[in-house]
Amino acid sequence: MNVHEYQGKEVLKKFGVQVPNGYVAFNADEAVQAAQSLGGNLWVVKAQIHAGGRGKAGGVKLAKSLDEVREFANELIGKVLVTHQTGPEGKEVKRLLIEEGCPIEKEYYIGVVIDRSSNSVVLMGSEEGGTEIEEVAEKTPEKIFKEVVDPAVGLLPFQANRLANRINIPKDKIREAVKFMLALYKAFVEKDCALAEINPLVTTTDGRVMALDAKLNFDSNALYRQKDIVALRDLDEEDAKEIEASKYDLSYIALDGNIGCMVNGAGLAMATMDIIKHYNGDPANFLDVGGGATAEKVTEAFKIILSDEKVKGIFVNIFGGIMKCDVIADGVIQAAKQVELDRPLVVRLEGTNVELGKKMLNESGLAIVAADSMADGAQKIVELVK
Repeated sequence: MNVHEYQGKEVLKKFGVQVPNGYVAFNADEAVQAAQSLGGNLWVVKAQIHAGGRGKAGGVKLAKSLDEVREFANELIGKVLVTHQTGPEGKEVKRLLIEEGCPIEKEYYIGVVIDRSSNSVVLMGSEEGGTEIEEVAEKTPEKIFKEVVDPAVGLLPFQANRLANRINIPKDKIREAVKFMLALYKAFVEKDCALAEINPLVTTTDGRVMALDAKLNFDSNALYRQKDIVALRDLDEEDAKEIEASKYDLSYIALDGNIGCMVNGAGLAMATMDIIKHYNGDPANFLDVGGGATAEKVTEAFKIILSDEKVKGIFVNIFGGIMKCDVIADGVIQAAKQVELDRPLVVRLEGTNVELGKKMLNESGLAIVAADSMADGAQKIVELVK
C-alpha cells in the first residue's frame, strides 16, 4: 500500500525523523493559507500523486511570493502529471503539499528495503541524492553503500555512523545523520514498511539533517495491525478494479493487454501470463483467486475482469488442488450469465473434480471453448481475440 508524501512525512515525524514544516492543500485558497501559516518568503508547492519523478514532470514549484503560491496551485490542481512511473496516461493532481523553503547544503539518498536474499533489512545510502537510485546503480554503482541489519538486534549506531561517513556526510552533522537513520529504521520496522525511501535527504546550512522527500510503501499483509496506516489510503490513486478486488481478497493487478486471466495460485498466474506472451498475446491483468475461493469469489473475479473495456477475451486456467474445479465452473457460469458474456472464453481445468467441472461447463449452454492444456488454452484465446 502506498501513501502520499505528506502522509509519509507525518508518519516519520512521529518517530523523530526531521522533515520540513508543511500543510496539505486541496485548492489555491488553502495553499495560500498554508504558506501564510508557515511564514517566510520561500515555499515549495508539490503535487501529491502516488508516483515518483514529479519534479521532472513539472510537479514541484518554488514560490517566492504568495501570488506565486496561488499561481502554481491553480496550475497544478487538476493537472495530469505524466512521469516515468505513471505510464503515458498519467495521474491527476488532486492535492498539494505546501512546505517551507529550506537552506539546502547538500543532497543525499537514504533507503530502507527488505533484502530477501539475506532475509534481512538493508539500509542503503549514496551521496548522489536527488537522482533516481536506479540511474545511480547503473552509472556509478560504487557510490551506493549498504548496511545489512540483523533483524534480531536492529540497526546499530556504529552501522549508521559508518554509512554516514561513507556517503560523505559533513563531520559536524554525522551525529544528526545517525539519529536520522536510527529513527527511519525504527519507523520502517514498527509500521511494517516494505520500502522507506528518502530522496533527497538533505543537510542544511543551519545544521539540520532532514527528509526533503519521503516515499513509504507498506506491506499489505500486515495492514490488519496498522489501522492508522489503512486510514491514509487514497482510493483516487488506485485502479477501481483493484479496489473492488481487494474487497473480496483477490490478488488483482491491471495490465495493458486485452486477454483477461483468471488463475489460482500466483506462480501459475505468472506462468499463464508468460505463455500468453509466448504466443504473441497480451494479458490484461494478473488475477489470483487463491486456493480456497468460493463460487461467489470466482463470480466477482469474473465481473472485475469483464469491467475492463480493453478485455477482448478471457482465459480461465485452474489447477484444482485445494480449489475444486466444479466450484470454479459454477462461478464462471454464474458470472457469465449475470454479465451476459459477449466475449470469447477459453477454460482449462485440471485437478480435483475436473470431470464434474467440465460437465457443468459443457451443459451450461454457454459458448465456452475447452482447452486440454495451458499451452493449448493460450493459443486458442490468442487466436480468438485477433
